[in-house]
Amino acid sequence: ETDEVIVSSENSGKILLTAFSEGEKVNMGAVMAVTDTANLVLQRSQLLAQKESVLAQKAGLFASIAVSDQQITNVQKDQVRIKKMLADGASTPKQMDDIDGQIALTGKQKKAYSAQISAIEKSAEAVDAQIAVLNDRISTSVVKAPISGIILEKYAETGELASPGKSLYKLANMDTLILRVYVSGPQLTQVKVGSQVKVMIDGIDGIKESTGTVAWISSEAEFTPKIIQTREERVKLVYAAKVRVPNDGSLKLGMPGEIKF
Repeated sequence: ETDEVIVSSENSGKILLTAFSEGEKVNMGAVMAVTDTANLVLQRSQLLAQKESVLAQKAGLFASIAVSDQQITNVQKDQVRIKKMLADGASTPKQMDDIDGQIALTGKQKKAYSAQISAIEKSAEAVDAQIAVLNDRISTSVVKAPISGIILEKYAETGELASPGKSLYKLANMDTLILRVYVSGPQLTQVKVGSQVKVMIDGIDGIKESTGTVAWISSEAEFTPKIIQTREERVKLVYAAKVRVPNDGSLKLGMPGEIKF
């Protein structure tokens, strides 16, 4: 056996490209499939137009704030003048109250404009977040190989419809294969995770010897699996183990083998 990866689509849409066939070698990062993004691109364009429209309102509000500032400056000059006239008895308290009220009202209008600008900016940020999601979906429409390996199975073809989670390929790393073996209780003391063992694989041209590394040993005993040929062997308790074996290209999935240590 070997480490296998199911390569899946992350988006919905028509599959525009399936680049590999079963048995082909794939390098990590290679484009394996592409799904249609026309609808996503349209949604992004609409959001960009919406953002532009929202931000366009800011210019008018900034202009209104500038007008308010100028109005306050002008009225403050009148305020100084009327205050002096009031001290001289040349104006009435009502005139002073009117000027103070006008300054306060213009100040409130300015704050309202600033609040609208803040609301617009928050709205634009929300649109940006939606655009970011669409950009991510558009980028993930290009499905790339997560590892280097061999295509074991192909589940979809060009022209079919993809959906999130739909399996496209089964990909296996064939550089290192895993030999599942069974170790008896007495043998367990002679081997541990990380141990180097001699591996003998039944090949077409006879026994092929290699060196492997014990990657895993089960913590629980089990009866010898039924794939073991004799009943006498099947009733023994053993511990499953996995040995990683470098593959020079001659090893295939399903080849029987054994280890010595």
